[in-house]
Formats: sequence, structure tokens, C-alpha cells
Amino acid sequence: MTVSQLSIFAESKPGHLARVLAAFERAQVNVRGYALADTGEYGITRFIVDRTDAAATALSQEGCAFIESPVICMKLDDVPGELARAAQVLAQAALNISYSYSMISTYIIIGTDDPAHAKQLLADAGFVMVTQEDIARACAEQPCA
Repeated sequence: MTVSQLSIFAESKPGHLARVLAAFERAQVNVRGYALADTGEYGITRFIVDRTDAAATALSQEGCAFIESPVICMKLDDVPGELARAAQVLAQAALNISYSYSMISTYIIIGTDDPAHAKQLLADAGFVMVTQEDIARACAEQPCA
């Protein structure tokens, strides 16, 4: 199973992130993870949220250009070398990691051209796969730092 990622495309200008986050707040959407990438004049902000549909509606109402895409999320054991081991599993299958970022402790997001195949490979290698429902519950069960 994959989780939904929202990628927002916008000019790199002050206040854009604040505007998006305010829209999420009004919609009662919790951000579980995000990454910013600046390419000069434009940037991409990727979000993992607890309520994707509500976030997408809020972004549409703000006139934001965005796409929703499937990514995999796995929980790493908190020991040295676990991220390297995951990267090696995918490399051995000739799957490229387009981007990656972390969220909530050792929860790691990986975007790849074939998320279903990558998920299966990593699950078969003993990595714990995280569902969208797990993300929604993550901070409800324990305080988030």
C-alpha cells in the first residue's frame, strides 16, 4: 500500500508556504511531513498529511497548482545503516530513488518510478511499510516532537 503525497508547484516567493499552511490549518489538516525544493524561480513543496482529501480541497480553494501522487513510507529501525540497507535493496533491483525525505522520527518517504515494486522489495527485505491510516494515527497515539 502506498501513501498519498501532495506536491505543490509555485514561484519561490515569501509567504507561499505560510499561505498553504494557513489553508491546511483552516481545513483542520495536520502535516506529518514535508520537503521543500527550490529550483531558482520556482519550487516544489511535498506534503504528507493526515487528511489528503481535505488538504486537496483547501489547495484548490487557494488556487494552488498541485498533484497527488503515490509514494511509499517505511519505518526504519533506529540503528546505523538502515537507510543505506533500504537504498541498497532498491539499487540491486535497478530502481532509482527520485527523492527521499524523512518525517515523524524514522519514517522515510521515497518517491520512485515504480512505488508498488519498491514497496514489495522493501517489505520482503523486512522493512515495515506505513499506511495512510498509520500516518493519521502517528501523533494521536504519542506526542510528536
